[in-house]
Amino acid sequence: VQLQASGGGLVQAGGSLRLSCAATGFTSPYYSISWFRQAPGKEREWVSCIRNRDGRRTYGDNVKGRFTMSRDNDKHTIYLLMNSLEPEDTATYYCASDYAPTCRTRPLEYDYWGQGTLVTVSS
Repeated sequence: VQLQASGGGLVQAGGSLRLSCAATGFTSPYYSISWFRQAPGKEREWVSCIRNRDGRRTYGDNVKGRFTMSRDNDKHTIYLLMNSLEPEDTATYYCASDYAPTCRTRPLEYDYWGQGTLVTVSS
């Protein structure tokens, strides 16, 4: 499995940004893909997840209502649209995947990781 995250950048508070995660190499349809983020000096935090077999999406309370995951199966890409960004959203964002029938929220439960993309939200 290979994951490649992209789309990070600098944005003003209140603005929007869309991250992409190109995900290839799966040998089973029973997997999930999550976005995590890690701010300097803080632990890695789960953001959202999409379950491949049915497209079900779940979100952390800190982003619910502002962030939306979607997917383009033809392009093997997962997206994270981030609206109403706040300075507290500043972090390196990672996509991760795991062969699990349900979405899980702990980093240790994920076997495959992309390289991370930096999002900076200025006030």
